[in-house]
Amino acid sequence: MRAYLSGAIEHATDRGSSWRNEISKWLKNRLGHEVFNPVTAEPLSNKERENFRSWRITDYPKFKQTVRKLIDHDLHNLINEIDYIICYWDKSVLKGAGTHGEVTTAYYHKIPVYTVLGMAKSEVSSWILGCTTQEFDDFDDLKIFLLHKYGK
Repeated sequence: MRAYLSGAIEHATDRGSSWRNEISKWLKNRLGHEVFNPVTAEPLSNKERENFRSWRITDYPKFKQTVRKLIDHDLHNLINEIDYIICYWDKSVLKGAGTHGEVTTAYYHKIPVYTVLGMAKSEVSSWILGCTTQEFDDFDDLKIFLLHKYGK
């Protein structure tokens, strides 16, 4: 089994690495599941990684080409390599769009989306709640669910 770890990167504290690292270890150790972590699985060269944000101002076509490389890579993996998504939906996700697209794509392709809410459910978009298979108040509740659903 392989999980896709969806959530804010661009506007998140530590690029969303902390929660992804923690749940990755737990999934591997407790369930034997692998993960696709878009923070660590970037298909960019060192030059692209170092410069693409500044290219938004200095070389917009190069910026757009590089962002599309990220989008294509992530969506290819999501659609072709993933059994389910773990999404962390907090306020930092609202400043971006990738997580919105990933959750919508997963819903369309009938890939389960398990969303941990880092904000009140009443503040989450109806669209996102509609795309979500199940919501959780915290990662502990998610882990209990995953153990029951996928545990050996």
